[in-house]
Amino acid sequence: MTLTLDQARTIIAAARALGREKDMKPLSVVVLDAGGQVLAFEREDGAPVGRFALAQGKAYGAIMVGVPSRQLGVMAAERPHFVASLSTLYDGKVVPAAGGVLLRNAEGAIVGAVGVTGDTSDNDADAGIAGAEAAGLVGQG
Repeated sequence: MTLTLDQARTIIAAARALGREKDMKPLSVVVLDAGGQVLAFEREDGAPVGRFALAQGKAYGAIMVGVPSRQLGVMAAERPHFVASLSTLYDGKVVPAAGGVLLRNAEGAIVGAVGVTGDTSDNDADAGIAGAEAAGLVGQG
Protein backbone atom coordinates (compact mmCIF):
# COMPACT_ATOMS: atom_id res chain seq x y z
CA MET A 1 0.00 0.00 0.00
CA THR A 2 1.22 3.48 -0.83
CA LEU A 3 0.09 6.68 0.79
CA THR A 4 -2.47 8.52 -1.33
CA LEU A 5 -3.14 12.20 -1.77
CA ASP A 6 -6.61 11.71 -0.29
CA GLN A 7 -5.08 10.14 2.82
CA ALA A 8 -2.59 13.01 3.07
CA ARG A 9 -5.43 15.53 2.91
CA THR A 10 -7.35 13.57 5.58
CA ILE A 11 -4.27 13.56 7.82
CA ILE A 12 -3.86 17.31 7.49
CA ALA A 13 -7.56 18.01 8.09
CA ALA A 14 -7.67 15.82 11.21
CA ALA A 15 -4.44 17.27 12.62
CA ARG A 16 -5.80 20.78 12.13
CA ALA A 17 -9.16 19.80 13.65
CA LEU A 18 -7.45 18.54 16.81
CA GLY A 19 -5.47 21.74 16.94
CA ARG A 20 -8.65 23.82 16.86
CA GLU A 21 -10.41 21.51 19.35
CA LYS A 22 -7.52 21.88 21.83
CA ASP A 23 -7.01 25.59 21.10
CA MET A 24 -3.45 25.07 19.86
CA LYS A 25 -1.47 27.81 18.19
CA PRO A 26 -1.76 27.85 14.37
CA LEU A 27 -0.34 24.63 12.95
CA SER A 28 1.63 23.80 9.84
CA VAL A 29 1.29 20.21 8.65
CA VAL A 30 3.18 18.36 5.93
CA VAL A 31 2.72 14.77 4.75
CA LEU A 32 5.60 12.94 3.09
CA ASP A 33 5.51 9.63 1.24
CA ALA A 34 7.83 6.74 2.12
CA GLY A 35 10.58 8.26 -0.04
CA GLY A 36 10.46 11.60 1.77
CA GLN A 37 8.64 13.47 -1.01
CA VAL A 38 5.95 16.02 -0.14
CA LEU A 39 2.40 14.89 -0.85
CA ALA A 40 0.58 17.79 0.80
CA PHE A 41 1.17 20.79 3.06
CA GLU A 42 -1.00 23.38 4.78
CA ARG A 43 -0.07 26.34 6.97
CA GLU A 44 -2.90 27.73 9.05
CA ASP A 45 -3.66 31.44 9.09
CA GLY A 46 -1.37 33.14 11.56
CA ALA A 47 1.39 30.52 11.44
CA PRO A 48 4.85 31.93 10.69
CA VAL A 49 5.95 31.46 7.08
CA GLY A 50 9.07 29.50 8.06
CA ARG A 51 7.08 26.62 9.50
CA PHE A 52 7.20 24.53 6.33
CA ALA A 53 10.88 23.76 6.86
CA LEU A 54 10.29 22.80 10.49
CA ALA A 55 7.37 20.51 9.70
CA GLN A 56 9.25 18.95 6.80
CA GLY A 57 12.39 18.45 8.93
CA LYS A 58 10.44 16.59 11.60
CA ALA A 59 8.78 14.29 9.06
CA TYR A 60 11.88 13.87 6.87
CA GLY A 61 14.10 12.88 9.79
CA ALA A 62 11.53 10.31 10.88
CA ILE A 63 11.39 8.78 7.38
CA MET A 64 15.13 8.76 6.78
CA VAL A 65 16.03 7.19 10.14
CA GLY A 66 12.88 5.10 10.62
CA VAL A 67 12.04 6.46 14.07
CA PRO A 68 9.69 9.23 15.20
CA SER A 69 11.34 12.64 15.49
CA ARG A 70 10.71 12.49 19.26
CA GLN A 71 13.15 9.58 19.37
CA LEU A 72 15.62 11.60 17.32
CA GLY A 73 15.47 14.20 20.09
CA VAL A 74 16.35 11.55 22.66
CA MET A 75 19.16 10.34 20.41
CA ALA A 76 20.43 13.93 20.08
CA ALA A 77 20.82 14.15 23.85
CA GLU A 78 22.49 10.74 24.10
CA ARG A 79 24.57 10.82 20.88
CA PRO A 80 24.82 14.43 19.73
CA HIS A 81 27.56 13.79 17.16
CA PHE A 82 25.47 11.12 15.45
CA VAL A 83 22.38 13.30 15.15
CA ALA A 84 24.49 16.27 14.04
CA SER A 85 25.90 14.08 11.27
CA LEU A 86 22.34 13.22 10.15
CA SER A 87 21.69 16.89 9.57
CA THR A 88 24.78 17.06 7.38
CA LEU A 89 23.93 13.86 5.51
CA TYR A 90 20.37 15.00 4.81
CA ASP A 91 21.10 18.61 3.82
CA GLY A 92 19.96 20.10 7.14
CA LYS A 93 16.47 18.60 6.82
CA VAL A 94 16.43 16.74 10.17
CA VAL A 95 14.65 18.34 13.13
CA PRO A 96 15.06 16.21 16.28
CA ALA A 97 11.92 17.30 18.14
CA ALA A 98 8.55 15.64 18.64
CA GLY A 99 6.03 16.25 15.87
CA GLY A 100 7.44 13.97 13.17
CA VAL A 101 5.12 10.95 13.19
CA LEU A 102 5.77 7.81 11.18
CA LEU A 103 2.77 6.53 9.25
CA ARG A 104 2.39 2.76 9.22
CA ASN A 105 -0.15 0.61 7.40
CA ALA A 106 -2.02 -2.30 8.98
CA GLU A 107 0.92 -4.61 8.28
CA GLY A 108 3.30 -2.26 10.09
CA ALA A 109 5.16 -1.03 7.01
CA ILE A 110 6.17 2.63 6.93
CA VAL A 111 4.18 4.38 4.18
CA GLY A 112 5.14 7.96 5.03
CA ALA A 113 5.36 10.52 7.78
CA VAL A 114 3.51 13.60 8.94
CA GLY A 115 5.32 16.59 10.36
CA VAL A 116 3.46 19.07 12.55
CA THR A 117 4.76 22.29 14.06
CA GLY A 118 3.27 25.35 15.68
CA ASP A 119 2.43 24.42 19.26
CA THR A 120 4.37 22.45 21.88
CA SER A 121 6.22 19.49 20.45
CA ASP A 122 3.99 17.09 22.40
CA ASN A 123 0.85 18.74 21.01
CA ASP A 124 2.35 18.68 17.52
CA ALA A 125 2.88 14.91 17.84
CA ASP A 126 -0.64 14.40 19.17
CA ALA A 127 -2.04 16.23 16.15
CA GLY A 128 0.03 14.07 13.79
CA ILE A 129 -1.17 10.87 15.47
CA ALA A 130 -4.79 12.06 15.24
CA GLY A 131 -4.25 12.66 11.54
CA ALA A 132 -2.82 9.20 11.01
CA GLU A 133 -5.74 7.55 12.78
CA ALA A 134 -8.28 9.53 10.75
CA ALA A 135 -6.66 8.19 7.58
CA GLY A 136 -6.83 4.59 8.77
CA LEU A 137 -3.12 4.40 9.57
CA VAL A 138 -1.08 3.86 12.70
CA GLY A 139 0.83 6.93 13.80
CA GLN A 140 4.08 6.28 15.62
CA GLY A 141 5.02 9.48 17.33
